[in-house]
Amino acid sequence: MKKQYGILSIPVIVAALGYFVDIYDLLLFSITRVGSLRSMGLSEAEVLTQGESIIMWQMFGLLIGGIIWGIMGDKKGRLSVLFGSIILYSLANIANGFVQTPEQFKMVRFIAGLGLAGELGAGITLVSELIAKEKRGIATSFVAGLGLTGAVVAFFMKENFDWRTCYFIGGGLGLALLILRVTVFESGMFHEIKKMDVQRGNFFMLFNNRRRLKTYVFSILIGLPTWFVIGVLVSFSDKFGKEFGITEKIDPGKAIMYAYAAISIGDILIGFISQWLKSRKKALYLFYFITAFFMVLFFTVQWNGSAAKMYWICAGLGFGTGFWAIFVTMGAEQFGTNLRATAATTIPNMVRGMLAIFIMPLFKWLRDIDGVGYVNGGIYAAIIIMTITIFAAIMTKETFNKDLNFVEK
Repeated sequence: MKKQYGILSIPVIVAALGYFVDIYDLLLFSITRVGSLRSMGLSEAEVLTQGESIIMWQMFGLLIGGIIWGIMGDKKGRLSVLFGSIILYSLANIANGFVQTPEQFKMVRFIAGLGLAGELGAGITLVSELIAKEKRGIATSFVAGLGLTGAVVAFFMKENFDWRTCYFIGGGLGLALLILRVTVFESGMFHEIKKMDVQRGNFFMLFNNRRRLKTYVFSILIGLPTWFVIGVLVSFSDKFGKEFGITEKIDPGKAIMYAYAAISIGDILIGFISQWLKSRKKALYLFYFITAFFMVLFFTVQWNGSAAKMYWICAGLGFGTGFWAIFVTMGAEQFGTNLRATAATTIPNMVRGMLAIFIMPLFKWLRDIDGVGYVNGGIYAAIIIMTITIFAAIMTKETFNKDLNFVEK
């Protein structure tokens, strides 16, 4: 008889704690960016340009790591990824505490990105396969909701410790979590698929079939607003604040803390909302509307405003992008068991990687056009990204209550 796991079972809690450490590490540079780069003697202009470059290197690592870990998750098992990824990014975190130059920062953040790429997709895949379909959305929302509070903890660590110590703490948390991982068992669906004569973890299967390719591309595009909001609007809220004429100092680390506290709430709520609406897509549309509403506020009501208003609008943007859990869950639900970890791990990391290969380049290109500037560049980028995302959501199939015990051929 198949064992039934509850929403607060050990696998769910361990996956949530893993994502907590993942987010702590992922956002720690953005939170400590200004202080860490200033300590290396960089000018204000270099803090901005080198900061953007380091974030992009981290995202390149996530992009490549997502493919590697996704394939491994379908070939070797979900747990092998959960162990391997946390070891890699924990050691990279510790190494990050010793960097002395921006170039070393880029290298270590790239390696950390490789490790970070495996955590969420493998965790969501495992939880999706272990939890009954009636409770799946709530369970995965709990994983994301608890995990995202890692950004809040990272901010308070930054407020109370030197930035290098913050990285040592993150590395230690990850290594400690390895002990809890020993108590988690592999997905029964994965054990069943190992006995079948089907290809597992073939990344190219996502591209050799028209239906799968369309599904995969749209699954990525529906998540674009998350990293436009976090990677551009919130992470560089200090720069936007200056452009808006805000005279008070804006701490981007604090803005990220406000945003992620709200994202955590949104991610937990959206699981219940999708269950209530009996639809993943309707829940997505609701949160897209909230995101767009706060984007409008971000660009219209902050001229000569205050730091407090900026933080609260960042919180609103964060709540609106609290659809991350459902977006990743939909990615897992769209594909068969022999390809699920590959899809569920690469999809969120493709979105993160899009910050480096599409979102940031688009924003930079728009803002550098004569007569456009920083703020209007942000407005035009927001319009383009939301348009792409809504179209992709319309084209994406509903996955609520879908039976996941199937394979791709």
